[in-house]
Amino acid sequence: MKRVVFIFILIVQQGFSQIEFRNDESLLFDQQTVYGTSVLGPSISFFDFDQDGWDDITVPASATRDFRFFKNVEGTFEEINLGISSNNIQARHVIWVDFDNDGDYDFFATSDLGHLWLYRNEGDASFTDITDTSGLPSVTFPYWGSSWGDYNNDGHLDVFISVRDANQEQGNLLFQGNGDGTFINTTLEAGIDTAGYITFCSSFFDYDNDGDQDIYTANDKCTTPNTLYRNNGDGTFTDVSIESNTNLYMSAMSTTVDDFNNDGWLDIYVTNFYPPFEEDVTVGNAYLINNGDGTFSNIALDNGTRFDSIGWGAVCLDVINNTHKDLYVSASVNGVDGRLSSALYINDGLGNYTIATNTGIENDDFISYSNAIGDIQNDGLQDIVVINANSEPISLWNNTSTTDNNWLKIKLDGTTSNRMGIGSRIKVGIGDNVYYGYTLCGEGYMNQNSSAEFFGLGDATAVDYIEVTWLSGMIDRLENIDSNQTITILEGSSPLNIEEFVSNDLMVYPNPATNTIHFTYLGNEQLVDIRIIDIHGKIIKTQRILNTNQEHTMDLSNLAAGVYFLSIKDRDRNIVKKIILL
Repeated sequence: MKRVVFIFILIVQQGFSQIEFRNDESLLFDQQTVYGTSVLGPSISFFDFDQDGWDDITVPASATRDFRFFKNVEGTFEEINLGISSNNIQARHVIWVDFDNDGDYDFFATSDLGHLWLYRNEGDASFTDITDTSGLPSVTFPYWGSSWGDYNNDGHLDVFISVRDANQEQGNLLFQGNGDGTFINTTLEAGIDTAGYITFCSSFFDYDNDGDQDIYTANDKCTTPNTLYRNNGDGTFTDVSIESNTNLYMSAMSTTVDDFNNDGWLDIYVTNFYPPFEEDVTVGNAYLINNGDGTFSNIALDNGTRFDSIGWGAVCLDVINNTHKDLYVSASVNGVDGRLSSALYINDGLGNYTIATNTGIENDDFISYSNAIGDIQNDGLQDIVVINANSEPISLWNNTSTTDNNWLKIKLDGTTSNRMGIGSRIKVGIGDNVYYGYTLCGEGYMNQNSSAEFFGLGDATAVDYIEVTWLSGMIDRLENIDSNQTITILEGSSPLNIEEFVSNDLMVYPNPATNTIHFTYLGNEQLVDIRIIDIHGKIIKTQRILNTNQEHTMDLSNLAAGVYFLSIKDRDRNIVKKIILL
């Protein structure tokens, strides 16, 4: 059994930075803190379930051990009993979610043995099992991962449940949340394919920047392609896998979503089995860069992240807060056959990755599955927890790097949108640079990351602004925020002062108007997003156009009289004009 602590050093970039990781099992657990054994792997949650500001760890139940909950007590962990039990049923996914918008976190879990668990948090450290009255399926299917989002923008979180049916008879399931602990099966009416796809997991995310949440699924065994469902904005989805180039045939295990290259478009990293079982399928892991035009390109071979092993969990993190997003991947091999057991890919800032050496974490040669990121000591450095196979202790890779770089952690509190702020876009501006974040609930290989979004700031001691675009359409903007702190943003507390962003490149007429406006945009970008925003900062109408510097027309006859703002947004600029409707 491995029980060695590693500390090594790597000089990385300008300024003083040393990458160091240490496997601090003793900080987290004792030698009996193991998941157990199972065919294929379980999930892991590194999430502040008791909302005391410290990231906790939740371990799913195995055939021999119940759910386990480890409370972070100012940097060390204590196991606590929450009265939540698996009743001796093996679980796959554990996740915390505020389905009733009451400000505390409820518990959800899945089992491939055909069981689901939903416990409502009563707000007094007690939980009530409401599975049987929730409307969630009671039929025995091999349930695997779950992801949570608000696909119909009603302010209540919905759940997409992945079904890994090896016989390809039962498809995945979409349940609309009612906000009261009950759910409705909307799979058919929403347009989700009912065929079996052998799906491990999925993620809700907005790949086309149109303000609603789409879904991407990771499908196993190379027999069915991964699937991208575009949200049509009316409660239905369209399968756009082929035209988006995301229909990869592979043994896909993860859907890790982030804006890897900070261009304002969300990208996807998918782990895979290597060598592949079939010919003419995706080789190695896929790094799907979002081209911003509805398509993706797999550049894993070109940027050095193909991995060529049996990849499972993957997380995106900024190891030393230098503003470059790195990548950590776990594998279900121990490295003795020449395939990587894990890899910490360091981003050079130009989108090229190399595997870090002499940092300690490359000695993660366990057979591993899910991993997740959190912050053990609240020092702004992202740590990694990894769940291991064969009754090996769970690994806690404590990021003990030394760096002069600064950081910011952002938490969201929705009011009109879902309380957790899931599906929100976050922009952090420093000078001419903008850094992007997006909030998910269920990602990677069935993992749950910290409730805070992390931003590495480099040498910046403050940020010029934070801008949050909520699913409701509300935009909040805070300015002149000091670094090295955790900040919570309440939806609607700092509505965007849109009038500051005015340019002569946007001409609008007539103004005041009645039912229709005409506008001309003299920008260089052809693909632009048009938004009508009310005086509270809420987006109430969106449209995407191909701009040719010609006149465009927009019908506003369905809007009440008042003051609005016309926003023109392309890749580089966001220009706004005030308009008055009579």
